[in-house]
Parts: sequence; structure tokens; C-alpha cells
Amino acid sequence: MAALRRKFGEDYQVVNTNRASTFSAPVKKKRQRFVEKNGRCNVQHGNLGGETSRYLSDLFTTLVDLKWRWNLLIFILTYTIAWLVMASMWWIIAYIRGDLNHRNDGSYTPCVANVYNFPSAFLFFIETEATIGYGYRYITEKCPEGIILFLFQSLLGSIVDAFLIGCMFIKMSQPKKRAETLMFSQDAVISQRDGKLCLMFRVGNLRNSHMVSAQIRCKLIKSRQTPEGEFLPLDQCELDVGFGTGADQLFLVSPLTICHEINTKSPFFDLSQRSLMNEQFEIVVILEGIVETTGMTCQARTSYTEDEVLWGHRFLPVMSLEEGFFRVDYSQFHSTFEVPTPPHSVKEHEEKNSLPSPMSTPTPALTESHDARRDRVFSVDCINISEDRSRPGGAGGRLPSKLQRMSSSGKEDLQRKVLLLSSQHSEKACSTGDLPLKIQRLSSSPGPEPESRLQLKSLKVGFEPMTQSTGDLYQHSLHPSLSPAPVPLYSPLLSAGRRPEDNLPAKLRKMNR
Repeated sequence: MAALRRKFGEDYQVVNTNRASTFSAPVKKKRQRFVEKNGRCNVQHGNLGGETSRYLSDLFTTLVDLKWRWNLLIFILTYTIAWLVMASMWWIIAYIRGDLNHRNDGSYTPCVANVYNFPSAFLFFIETEATIGYGYRYITEKCPEGIILFLFQSLLGSIVDAFLIGCMFIKMSQPKKRAETLMFSQDAVISQRDGKLCLMFRVGNLRNSHMVSAQIRCKLIKSRQTPEGEFLPLDQCELDVGFGTGADQLFLVSPLTICHEINTKSPFFDLSQRSLMNEQFEIVVILEGIVETTGMTCQARTSYTEDEVLWGHRFLPVMSLEEGFFRVDYSQFHSTFEVPTPPHSVKEHEEKNSLPSPMSTPTPALTESHDARRDRVFSVDCINISEDRSRPGGAGGRLPSKLQRMSSSGKEDLQRKVLLLSSQHSEKACSTGDLPLKIQRLSSSPGPEPESRLQLKSLKVGFEPMTQSTGDLYQHSLHPSLSPAPVPLYSPLLSAGRRPEDNLPAKLRKMNR
């Protein structure tokens, strides 16, 4: 015990899987099993009616499926009846020919020499059938009916021998006894493996001869009712034990732990430690393989009821490394020990993880503020680029020198104002080429610098509920009929085909002339 605790930790405790001391659940009344622990199916067929004739149509299989005591009885009775019938036929021939009355007559030639009563006829048949041939009793050439009966006896004897001896040979060579050396754990356990809740049980092979192409399958036997109201007694459901990954193909040279992962596709998805006490089901395990020595297919079966499923347990290791080989300790084959396991089901665990955390959930106001702030970011350099493009002959080639100086001095103030206004949350802005609404309001307010007021007025755009890009403004200018309400607007980017002085007020156009 001390070595096990050093190996697995102080929290682990080895328990005995005896029903009297391990499980503290309420004692339930023993219910009927569908498959016994030894693999025998607890099903009987009754009220066959006229279907019993089907057994006679496959007489050989019927004899093989019978129990040994019935096979031995049929074997003995068949040979005894056949011997008595054939001996009687030899005695009848001797009686009809009158051979029984010429026992001591040396001049008389009987059908069968030295057959004068029924015991002598029976001995003649046995010597002929077993090909013993002592030489004292034999058929003479004066008896053609004896020759015909001898041929019939040879054919019938061969058929009976082939049928009965073949039936006994097949029954003796059945690999049912090979399944006795295939072990299953007494209980199944539920615990975590690789961070996932799994149903596990253990299988082992006691013989050194291998099981070729060993494969394992699991069935869940549970009654249920469909949404349409149909009741399905003992409904069978497949349990995945690695069919998709190939884990169901076993290399059974040492005890293996078979694992069924409990996930959304598993019928145990909503099974918890508390609900396990109230469930009623049976897990049938089927292990199939080819016997290496005989080449015949062998099948071993067992089952686990809900009382034989231990929650929060794990199997004790049985493999150890010795000097030059691995040793399997089968005395610990059925032993388990407790491990920390969540008592809730996988469904409850997923629902708990899917609930949003109040600290990590963003509020709608912050989300909208972040999206609005991202939409309001634009570059003020586009104003400079658009001004340069709107001047075909240069930046200030057509404007007076005084206006050029005023424009260059007010450009920096304009950029600072635009950046300040873009950081506010209550404004909506356009993409490249458009300005916020506040700049439009500033264009009509009086200021100390006339050139700055002039430039703001020239960049004024029409107000719309949603933001617009330069491409949208260009489309409105090209297709005025598609717009519901044409708005007069001016953009430096759209004035490349016109003269810049055409967009100036009348007083400034006179000064420029």
C-alpha cells in the first residue's frame, strides 16, 4: 500500500471491487440481465408454432447446437438402432432361407456361414461394419440377396459415420472454451483521461497464443420511448470505442483498457454521478478474434449493469518490468482506485463553460463608440493633396500673393482644428475626401482670418445621415437623376476639370483679374 501511494500520490486509495464493500449506493433489487457475466444470452424463444420444422431442415446445425448430453444420447441411440436393424435383416434372410434348421448339416450351403441365430447375426454385422473380419462368419456365393444387403449396409454405415462423427468433431472443435481464457474486468469505471470524461473497462488474454485480428464492440441496452410515443424495449445503441481511429483493433498480448469517450454523440452525454444511481441500462461488450492455433473465429461476451459502473475510479496498473521481460500481475486485474472526478455530466460542464462572463462581455455602448471612432479616423493630408490637384498651373499661380500668404498661414490652424474635431464621439465623419459636420458649421461663423474662412467655405459639403466617400460624391455628380435630392457641394478633388477662380466669390475673382 505504501508503494502504491508513493507512486500515485496520497490522495489515491486502492479499493476492492467486491460488491460488499466498494459502492455505497443504495442496494437495488437484482434485476434480470440481458447478457450474463459469462456471456450467455438470457433469451428463450417460445410459441414458435409451425416454425419448428425449420430446425429439421438444418439438422446438422441443430445437432451441433444441442448440449453435450443430448449429443451423446443421439450418438449412442443412432448406432445402437442401426446395428439392431441390420442384424435383424441378416437374421430374417437366414430364417427365410432355412439356414437356422441346417446348423449341423455339412452338405448344406447357407447364405452366411455359421449364422444360426440372432446373436450370431448381430456379431456378423458388427464384424462387417467395423471391418474386423475374424474369418469364421462370411457370405457365400449361393446368396444373392445377402450380397445386395451387404452393399446397402456399407453405404448406410458410411453415411451414419460421416454424419455423427462429423457432428461430434465440429462440436468438440468449437472455440467456445477458448473464450474462457479471455478476461473482462468485473466493473467498468468512469473517470477523466486526457482531460475528457471516459467510460473504461479492461480486457486480457490468459494464454500465450494470440488472438489474430481481435476487435471489440460495445452495445448499450436500454429501453426508451420515441417522440412519437412508441416504446422500444431493450433498444440497442452503439458505443464508440475507437471505430473511427482504429482503437477497436486490439493487439491483445497484455491487458488493455478500452475507453469510450463521453461527448455530444455519446448516449451518456447527460449522465452524472447522481443520475447514475437512478439509471437502468446494460453495456454489452463483444470481443471477437481468430484463434491462432485453430484458425477459427472466437467470440467472448460480457455485460455491465449500472451497478457495476464505478464513478471516479481508475484501474490499477498490472504491468511491471522484470529482468528481460514484462510481467502481468492478474491478481490486480479487477482492482481500482479512486481519483478526483467531476460529479457533473459533460452536458452540464459544456453549458457552464458556454455561459458568458460579465467581465469579458463588452457593453453595446463601448462597442458602438469603438466602431464610430474607427469610422471617424481620416487623414488631413487629403486636403493638401486635393488642393494641389485643383490647381493645374501650380499651387498659387493664379491667386494674388496676399491670398497665397494668408492661405499658407491658415493651413496649419485648419489641420489642428480638423484633428481636434475628429476625436469627439458625437460626430459622424466621412471617408477620404469628406470633412466632419462641425467644419461645415465653422465655415459660416465669422473669424479673424478671412482666408481661413474662405478655405472652410470652399470645403463645405452637404449633410447626409450616413457617411459618404469621395467615390459616392463623384457618382452623385455623374448621375444626378439617381439621387433623391441633389445637394450642391464642392470638393477640391472634383475641380480638376474647372478653373479654380471660378469657384471663388465675385469680389475675389475681380481681384484676380
